[in-house]
Amino acid sequence: MPEEPKEAGEKVSRGNFMKMTIAGIGGLIGLAYTIPSIAYVLGPALQKATSEWIPLGSVGKVETGVPTLFKTTIQTQTGWISNEEEFSAYVLTEDGQTYIVMSNVCTHLGCRVRWIEEKGNFYCPCHNGVFSKNGAVVSGPPPRPLDRYESKVENDILYVKRG
Repeated sequence: MPEEPKEAGEKVSRGNFMKMTIAGIGGLIGLAYTIPSIAYVLGPALQKATSEWIPLGSVGKVETGVPTLFKTTIQTQTGWISNEEEFSAYVLTEDGQTYIVMSNVCTHLGCRVRWIEEKGNFYCPCHNGVFSKNGAVVSGPPPRPLDRYESKVENDILYVKRG
């Protein structure tokens, strides 16, 4: 039998009061778990992508006209997880003032390319891709030149923008 609507002056029974109190407390506990969970799941998607300048090394290490491989280790922090990854790139300068920073990853299938001084080209060992010293495709299956990074020099240190 459905309950009749209560009049303004009628009191709430002890049983109904306990039901409402327990439901209210349960709702607060549910919110206390739900809100942080939603923030944890959606937080990374809502963060703006950041780009950072990574120091590669001294420009004095770069020989004019010869691509030079630079390697560095990058620390990244994602939430509670800290990762360490190796970043490597070839740097080329023809005049000692302007620098071209190229990825050492083949644009075909992601293999690491290497500079062969005697032949004056980059070679990909996986599928015989060949790139010129400025990263242009010479032959093989790579669909595009080696990727380039934005760079700058401050106090004789070469920096690469990543992100």
